Amino acid sequence: MSTVPVIDATGIQILALLRNGLDDAAVARQLGMGHRTVQRRVQDLMSRLGAKGRVALGAQAQQLGLFAETVEISPVVAD
Repeated sequence: MSTVPVIDATGIQILALLRNGLDDAAVARQLGMGHRTVQRRVQDLMSRLGAKGRVALGAQAQQLGLFAETVEISPVVAD
């Protein structure tokens, strides 16, 4: 049985913002940190969670229960 790695509050915030569709630059602005810092944090999170890509990172975080709530995504309707 694998253990859930300890992810700090900022890491959880980054994961949540990525899950909501923000890119690294938008995450950086939202959290008041540098773009490269976010990139490094995302790489660290991928390593800690054993994810090989950003989509896998979100899926792994969800599977490990790192998100407190589930998010319903409404379909986008084109005009």
